[in-house]
Amino acid sequence: MDARDIEILKAISDFGEPSPKVIEEETGIPKSTVHYRVEKLREQGVIEDNLYNIDLGALSLNLTVISEVTARYDEGYQEIVGEKLSNIEGVNQVYFTMGDTDFIVIAHVAEREMVEDLIGAYERIEEVERTSSRFVISTIKNQFAPLRDFELETLIDLGTENGE
Repeated sequence: MDARDIEILKAISDFGEPSPKVIEEETGIPKSTVHYRVEKLREQGVIEDNLYNIDLGALSLNLTVISEVTARYDEGYQEIVGEKLSNIEGVNQVYFTMGDTDFIVIAHVAEREMVEDLIGAYERIEEVERTSSRFVISTIKNQFAPLRDFELETLIDLGTENGE
């Protein structure tokens, strides 16, 4: 992979659009080059499926960090702190939760130094009181398409419950 491949992957991720025309408009890389490189990335397994899920390991983003973040309570703090957490480089998911932990934050980074930067960024948020982070040793399940985890009948029941 080179810088152009990464630029194409980033454009696909940012715009959710694998169209060579859209990627050309955003990156300036010719459509024919985009098409060729996307196909090559598929063959290499970097683009894993037709949903354009990316093998993060191919970009060395193979360290998953799951952090619990506790923040100082104030009116609207979930939006304020949640937005600040969301804007940190490497953070992919932020959940506001019930219980002792206010937020669950999931990030993918490449190396230990990036983990240190990540935790430091959490702690620089004025409202954050405490963090507790864990490295993922191995991924057992990482489903990008949640409907795959349900039986068809369950989905039909849920989907038609209010629609009839």
